[in-house]
Amino acid sequence: MTKNYKVDVLIAGQGAASFAAGLYSSRYQMATLIVGEHFGGETAIGGLIENYPGQPDIDGFDLMLKFKEQIDNLNTPIHASNLVDVEKKSGKFYSVLEDGSKVESISLILCIGRERRKLGLENEESWTGKGISYCSTCDAPLYKNKSSVAVVGGGNAAVEGALLLSKYAETIYLIYRKNKFTRPEPLLLKILEQTENIKVLFDTEIKSLIGDDLAGLRTIGISKPWDGNSEINVDGLFIEAGADPRIEIPKKLGLELNSISNEVHVDIAQKTSIEGVYAAGDLTDGTDLKQTITAASQGAISALSAYQYVSEFNSLRQ
Repeated sequence: MTKNYKVDVLIAGQGAASFAAGLYSSRYQMATLIVGEHFGGETAIGGLIENYPGQPDIDGFDLMLKFKEQIDNLNTPIHASNLVDVEKKSGKFYSVLEDGSKVESISLILCIGRERRKLGLENEESWTGKGISYCSTCDAPLYKNKSSVAVVGGGNAAVEGALLLSKYAETIYLIYRKNKFTRPEPLLLKILEQTENIKVLFDTEIKSLIGDDLAGLRTIGISKPWDGNSEINVDGLFIEAGADPRIEIPKKLGLELNSISNEVHVDIAQKTSIEGVYAAGDLTDGTDLKQTITAASQGAISALSAYQYVSEFNSLRQ
């Protein structure tokens, strides 16, 4: 059912940054609305989290439930529909949600994160769920006792995915296009070296997906600079090749983007290039450390900045 809202601050997203922003903005007694279709963001599908202070060894989904419980206790409303359009008129923001609902707000906090990167190969989209997945923590148990599974990527997510899958499938191929890992945490690489059923294929790219529409993926075509093309039979492929910031809404607003990372540029107060608009979490260039703790801290800072802006906005109109 479509609704119309009039609030002090609209927070787009349902991840760590948005829940932290909602917690602080509600405590500042601002009329707050959180919007977004998918609960928990990347944290909710991140599996076991061991580096969040005060919550050792907690599943990411459970951690996000704890975040949400705090804002629920403050009666902060959540509308489960994505922000699809927004414009600034006469000093206010007029937003449209995917289900047709409309929101008028004095300020806007964008916590819309990143979109999983795809390989761009034929059949990739149609075979998603038929042997192709973008979430190791979500789908790893489906491959229990399977013969072989491939993971492509060179960051923490790829290594973590391979390690998780090694507990289920017999053989894991970890495929990376460069000649060595430079991004994963050293502890993860140490564990990777000790895991006997993971075979790392450096200098390797996936060139084709082979199978059929009924059964889905069955084989991947790979290429090495010195070995040419070959094929590997697999029961599944997990694409953990990183993610790109969701910049459709920032572009509509005309926000300044970082020329190198294409992330929304923010200052230390999470302010963007447009007055009244703030951004937090993986969408921004505020830090290279894309973690739940940094997203949450940026969300809290953005709420303070929004509170100061809304207070000044209202005082000028009294």
